[in-house]
Amino acid sequence: MNDDIICAIATSRLEAAISIIRISGKGCIDFVQSFFTGNLNKKSQTISYGYIVDGEEKVDEVLISIYRGQHTFTGEEMVEINCHGGVFITNKVLSLCLKKGARMAEHGEFSKRAFLNGRIDLSQAEAISDLITANNDQAAKLALKGIQGNITNFIKDLKEDLIKIITQIEVNIDYPEYEDIEELTAEKLLPGSVSLRKKMDDILDRSKNMHLIKDGISTVIVGKPNVGKSSLLNALLEEDKAIVTDIAGTTRDVVEGSIRLNDIVLNMIDTAGIRETEDKIEHMGVKKSLSLIDQADLVLVVLDGSRPIEAEDKELLERTEGLNRIVLINKSDKGCVIDTEGIHISAKENHIDELIQHIKDEFDFSAITNSQAQVLANQRQVQLLEKASQSLNVAIQAMEDGIPTDLIVTDLYDSWENLKEILGEQAKEDLLDELFKRFCIGK
Repeated sequence: MNDDIICAIATSRLEAAISIIRISGKGCIDFVQSFFTGNLNKKSQTISYGYIVDGEEKVDEVLISIYRGQHTFTGEEMVEINCHGGVFITNKVLSLCLKKGARMAEHGEFSKRAFLNGRIDLSQAEAISDLITANNDQAAKLALKGIQGNITNFIKDLKEDLIKIITQIEVNIDYPEYEDIEELTAEKLLPGSVSLRKKMDDILDRSKNMHLIKDGISTVIVGKPNVGKSSLLNALLEEDKAIVTDIAGTTRDVVEGSIRLNDIVLNMIDTAGIRETEDKIEHMGVKKSLSLIDQADLVLVVLDGSRPIEAEDKELLERTEGLNRIVLINKSDKGCVIDTEGIHISAKENHIDELIQHIKDEFDFSAITNSQAQVLANQRQVQLLEKASQSLNVAIQAMEDGIPTDLIVTDLYDSWENLKEILGEQAKEDLLDELFKRFCIGK
């Protein structure tokens, strides 16, 4: 695969000042030279001026950057053609590359080549994709740390700690006749093994909220009809997205929208008012609302503070007890007649500052993003570290039960293999295809 010359448009397919066509593969510099009027036989990291030509026809006036040797992004020769950013002219230059013998790059193939050529490991490749798709500053910071090798470094440290334990056991198994080797017992292995498991579990604890940073916080607004759920959604979104009336049951399906509070993204869902109803369509909306509660990262329970608490309110408070919820006492502009703990707001008057501050305080991820905290980037990595921790825990249980060390080493190897897979050191080809398929074409 790496002998092919691949090409793709690496910038957006929109009209712009410039577009970049990326080309990679053995001999790609000489390949581009065959239809470029300038001179590319220069040292690496140079920019050459000239024209892309198709026979006698000048196609475009361009600047070309060349990258030689194994220290390019892909670990092989690379060329980037900076052409004028019109959609037509960019496609014409790309078509010429294909006509001359290059092939269209697959999704993520440039990054995949970088991985296969040893320029980056799998966690760094995933971080590149995360940086491209980051929708807030915190996600971007975490992705950049991943590219710089943050995950690589601490996973390598875990592997090193684990291989030391394995090596101690293997030496005792393979060379029992040597008198200067201390006889190893399960009891002597326990302290290091328990310490390593704690390191793994601490990383898992810190990583559990990573999806909230990257994808946003799934936030469901619930309450009985006419308590001000839609008004709250509109106040948070600062637009009239949901219909607001005094008629109960106006919202019959979910209404969605996203807001940004500093670097926190809330994916808001306003649900149908929860109540008993004979209306078939409204009943379906209520059923859907209840199903969304358990799936949410945050539940905003809205009560009408101007009216006594009713059975539907009590049922909803019981239904959300134990979940990550905020109870909101709405319509504070009309006075409060209920004695329930919560944050007092007036969605209609846009008096929601206390709620916004509470959310910012609760979902403050700066301790993770602004430090050298060891965190994983995605569910694939989390699942593999969980498996590594579980295998190590099985070995620890065996040590505590006094099982001979030569029977423990298999579980330790299982743990080690899962750590290796986080970095892609033994990743299967079908897994790689699936991962890199999610990248954009020119990356």
